[in-house]
Amino acid sequence: MDIKVLGSWCHNCLRPELLVGQILGDLGIEGNLTRIEDPRQIDRYALTEPPGLVINGELVPEGQVPTREELHTWIAAALTWARRATTQ
Repeated sequence: MDIKVLGSWCHNCLRPELLVGQILGDLGIEGNLTRIEDPRQIDRYALTEPPGLVINGELVPEGQVPTREELHTWIAAALTWARRATTQ
């Protein structure tokens, strides 16, 4: 699982990063969690308002600080899709 947090060191950008780390641990999933701060790299994802979250290459709703429940749902869905892709 590859997860990128798009944004800077602001509180709204750090919170999703911390929550994602906790959720990955809770689910027992190893993942690559990266913070992207460079505006040129962020522009590649067409982010209009930080923070942004990219899970396995897909930008999920942006410009909001997602709740723990939302993050858990998005990560679980991405994990399900990844498992389906490897079994087909």
